[in-house]
Amino acid sequence: MALDAKTVETLGDELYAALTGRHTITPFTSRGLDLDIEDAYHIQQRMVGRRIEAGERVVGKKIGVTSKVVMNMLDVHQPDFGYLLDGMVYNEGETIPMDTLIQPRAEGEIAFILKKDLLGPGVTNADVLRATECVMPCFEIVDSRIHDWKIRIQDTVADNASCGVFVLGDQAVAPHKVDLALCGMVLEKNGEIVGTGAGAAALGSPVNAIAWLANTLGRLGIPLKAGEVVLSGSLAALIPVRSGDSLRIAIGGIGGCSVRFQ
Repeated sequence: MALDAKTVETLGDELYAALTGRHTITPFTSRGLDLDIEDAYHIQQRMVGRRIEAGERVVGKKIGVTSKVVMNMLDVHQPDFGYLLDGMVYNEGETIPMDTLIQPRAEGEIAFILKKDLLGPGVTNADVLRATECVMPCFEIVDSRIHDWKIRIQDTVADNASCGVFVLGDQAVAPHKVDLALCGMVLEKNGEIVGTGAGAAALGSPVNAIAWLANTLGRLGIPLKAGEVVLSGSLAALIPVRSGDSLRIAIGGIGGCSVRFQ
């Protein structure tokens, strides 16, 4: 760790203030800070800790930057993770107020709902499937507190993996009833197809992504817990959204999810 504890605290508080004030800040990586990935996760913990102090609770975890198209779009070339809080949850078809977000983009994903804890290292794909109650179609609305999305991996990690809000879809399917690597996704925006993808976009399979997360967190002593929602990563390019937009995804063998912005 290169940064001292006081600097970590200050930067985490700056991100929290940007979140609650709905404004952007300059990238940490542009400030001449000696900031490594470990520092960034400590900043993330401070930011999330502020949200918990304000009354939110952790309901799951998310994996970010798992697909090549997103890696290339953001010029960030390794996965990361963040925390999902109950203040991020919207229901299927619900309208999301744009004035609660800053510069949102939508991702179509597969969400895993766990029935058993997963604690790495050593978690296999078979372990992930045994621990999964069901999978669901999901929209993650990512949102960056970093100005113009000019992020490097340290910036997005510190910013809780650019978490915004998320919406779970209208169906839940047992994981063994669908080929999670081959299932196709179609993403529509205002009735037009704007993105397609497949489960394999997320590190070859969403199951690989969940195993990666369980093992990465396990090295930090953090479990994926029974009852948690785990978002496995985008299956297509990020879609910018604005007021009035309506989005829907359909994932073969799993179901659909829709959301509106106003």
